[in-house]
Amino acid sequence: MKSALRTAVFGLVAHLVAGHATFQDLWCARLPLSNTPVTDVASNDIRCNAGTKPVANKCAVTPGTTVTVEMHQQPNDRSCSSEAIGGAHYGPVSVYMSKVSDASTADGSSDWFKVFEDSWSAAASGGSGDNDNWGTKDLNTCCGKMDVPIPASLAPGDYLLRAEALALHTASSPSGAQFYMTCYQLQVDSAGSGAASSAASRMAVRALAADYETVKFPGAYKATDPGILINIHQKLALPYVAPGPTVVPDGTTRVAGSACTGCESTCKAA
Repeated sequence: MKSALRTAVFGLVAHLVAGHATFQDLWCARLPLSNTPVTDVASNDIRCNAGTKPVANKCAVTPGTTVTVEMHQQPNDRSCSSEAIGGAHYGPVSVYMSKVSDASTADGSSDWFKVFEDSWSAAASGGSGDNDNWGTKDLNTCCGKMDVPIPASLAPGDYLLRAEALALHTASSPSGAQFYMTCYQLQVDSAGSGAASSAASRMAVRALAADYETVKFPGAYKATDPGILINIHQKLALPYVAPGPTVVPDGTTRVAGSACTGCESTCKAA
């Protein structure tokens, strides 16, 4: 089953921010005030974006199913002919979750774990990092959509889901990396599916959650992390590694440059 966390993206004056974009949602996301990126990883803005506030609604999801986040440059333009994030804003896409007591009031200071990553892979043609495959390129290829499986091991309750696109086109200088993120308010039910469908299976897979590597925002990133302070306009000497923790054992690591699947290729703009 797939739950669409539909996102219409907020834009400013096009000629000033042609490459900027933000994740947004129409009913359970904390809408950013603008599509200006966050560049200070030590700021509380790195949690859920600048100036965002909790909303009343929550999106219901089931462990083991998939949600789809979507990104565009302008609020009323979900056309596939427009890049989701333009201006050669290449970099990884990461999705985190955090268990909270009430998603409609949580401030994002809780522990976060990474459930999804679409980062980088080398292009067969070689050349500079600009030519390589990146998560943000996949967003552009897949009409701004990215399917994110929800780990089957999640206990029921409220969660924040944090979708982040990191643009590295100016990351060769300190504070040059640009973070675009939105937090979604989720309510995870207890039904489960797949590997979590039986009581015994649920106990087994939820034991995984106890071993999840967690981080705080701010704190998860340093401005000097090799995945943040980097020049992608030259050939990358080593495989690029996105900042933050590794993806949890029952999370999803997508190979950058993979074909669009599921809602990424079939869902149409509403």
